[in-house]
Amino acid sequence: MRVLALFLLLFSIVFAKDVMLLNEFRGDENLSGWVMSEKYDGVRAIWDGKSLKSRNGNEIYAPAKWKENFPPFKIDGELFTKRGEFERVFSIVADKKPSDEWSGVKFMIFDVPDENGNLTQRLAVLKKFLDKNPNKNIVIIEQIPVKNTEHLNQFLDEILKNGGEGAVVRDPKAEYKSGRSDKILKVKKFHDSECKVLKIIAGKGKFKDKMGSVLCLDEKSGVEFRLGSGFSDKMRANPPKIGSIITYKYQNLTKNNKPRFPVFMRFKDEI
Repeated sequence: MRVLALFLLLFSIVFAKDVMLLNEFRGDENLSGWVMSEKYDGVRAIWDGKSLKSRNGNEIYAPAKWKENFPPFKIDGELFTKRGEFERVFSIVADKKPSDEWSGVKFMIFDVPDENGNLTQRLAVLKKFLDKNPNKNIVIIEQIPVKNTEHLNQFLDEILKNGGEGAVVRDPKAEYKSGRSDKILKVKKFHDSECKVLKIIAGKGKFKDKMGSVLCLDEKSGVEFRLGSGFSDKMRANPPKIGSIITYKYQNLTKNNKPRFPVFMRFKDEI
């Protein structure tokens, strides 16, 4: 059993490194010839031609009917319901006994990793397949040519106004590359990072007898800080476990390297 567990762990690590990951847009990049699309706030998934897996290599138990007419080749995208519903889609996708709620889940595709050619050519392979094998659950994400930085900012503002998370810009001539790539970047109006929960701090006033905040450790910077904004009343009544990984957003860093105005976003996608 220990050997099997080690194998599964190693497979998960290798699989996670085998997917393309976004870097962060700084604002000084040359976007000539690049394309942009919405960054969907869902659960990353890869269809390997036979089964659906998370970015960590774990199986996602989608209903057989939902997967009908899926292609016999790899596609990479985001499992998504609608804007602002990350927690809902995560609970649907994480359930090993798939529910009827899968009917509302779409597989938003941004690449076809194993195909040759540029991004347009790779996505065209999937489009051709779907033309012959229609599937309402697979959606190819529209890739819009970036005219200039102003065009990108207008696009981003429209997404944010409608409750979206952000945008993605990428070089369509670039190959699908495993790991972090400077050829595909997330664009947001705030920074985000991850931290580990070290301690639950009791609330006061309206949060009496509930969680007030959590003491967090940002493992990249090694900085500890309090995070108290963005939690729902339900979360405050049922605090996260010590050791949980939280994704949070912030405006910038203080001179002590602590996040300014940190806000809880979600628990890390660890399927």
